[in-house]
Amino acid sequence: MSFIRRLLKAAPTPTADGAYIPSPLALKLATSPTTDYDGGHYPKRVSSGRNRIVMVCTQERNMTMKNGTKFSTGNHPVEMGLPMLHLLAAGFEIDIVTPTGAPAVIEDWAMPHKDNAVTQLYRDYRQAFEKPGSLADFVANNLTPESPYIAVYLPGGHGAMLGLPDDANLGRLLHWAHDNALFTLAICHGPAALLAANKGTPFLYSGYKIAAFPDSVDKQTPMIGYMPGHMPWRFGEKLKALGVTTINSKADATCHVDRRLISGASPKAANGFGRLAAETLLQSAS
Repeated sequence: MSFIRRLLKAAPTPTADGAYIPSPLALKLATSPTTDYDGGHYPKRVSSGRNRIVMVCTQERNMTMKNGTKFSTGNHPVEMGLPMLHLLAAGFEIDIVTPTGAPAVIEDWAMPHKDNAVTQLYRDYRQAFEKPGSLADFVANNLTPESPYIAVYLPGGHGAMLGLPDDANLGRLLHWAHDNALFTLAICHGPAALLAANKGTPFLYSGYKIAAFPDSVDKQTPMIGYMPGHMPWRFGEKLKALGVTTINSKADATCHVDRRLISGASPKAANGFGRLAAETLLQSAS
């Protein structure tokens, strides 16, 4: 079987630290050198008031799979980048934080290197990703009635399942956002971080419907070498057990708004999710 996988270029590729990135076949099927970013034109931009967004990124890279191998992941550059472009184009300011202020980890293997808008964004924000704020400090100092923040943004990438779902400070931030009518934005595996709000009964998002990357697709991806093994747990299963319904069954362009939770299904949804988030926030801020 391993010979056949090598022949088809479906064997995950090892990295210097002993983890694996997706196989050449998986990269060909699941990534692209360009994106469908639509240019982010907004005739009316937000000008003042609640015009800031806090984006909570993972600082962890390697996910240990069920078979003991490690998958090299992080924040997905398209799922994070395209919504950023839309929100910035609409006039919002984005503050980047990680749990401790360690660098935000980005899945470089998924970077669309021929997409000028995306690559320029990552050049512009390089220092912010390398030296983000601390989520702990943010929660200690910014959860006030006078806060200029309008949304919490949980970008995609399997890295959202590392550390964030158990982060007590993220739980406090999500509860504060919910109680103070802020929006929460989550795409692909980003909804896994919503589990941080599982403090008390009922779950903060019980009864909500979301778009997210389906567990059923994650179960299939090792077949093409996207991951070196099956994931240690399924975030969709955990959310479902807490009363959350995922409305899509494919890794498609589905986007959804339920109250003040805006969600998207996969990298294919990144442009539509970004535009939906920007337009919804603009309408709320006007």
